[in-house]
Amino acid sequence: MTRKIWLAGATLSAFATLFAASGVARAEGVYFVEPKDGATVSNPVHVKFGVDGMTVAPAGTTTPNTGHHHLLIDGKALPQGEVVPVNEKSIHYGKGQTEADVTLPPGDHTLTAQFANGAHQSYGPAWSQTITVHVK
Repeated sequence: MTRKIWLAGATLSAFATLFAASGVARAEGVYFVEPKDGATVSNPVHVKFGVDGMTVAPAGTTTPNTGHHHLLIDGKALPQGEVVPVNEKSIHYGKGQTEADVTLPPGDHTLTAQFANGAHQSYGPAWSQTITVHVK
């Protein structure tokens, strides 16, 4: 009996490890598919966003739990409810895009993916991710 319990526990543990390693167990939030944090990249820098727990929709969509991506260059996550500014360091993907190419000056940069609602109001730091890249 003890052997069966041990085998069942070992099997469950192995499945849990495989499930977590597959990325399927990702928590709700926004993330970079690419580039990876710490990557050395060349221009144009290909940026690809992901989101779990909400649906991507064009700007102006007022359906709950929808929004679109913003890329904040050398900026940080915005507080919940703050409108994402319109400037050269805050790129809006209001058509619902999930990837794009951007040109950055050589050197180190932080990139923040910020998810916001149809009125460009940030969902807050919980719906953002910041990475660092080095542009050649």
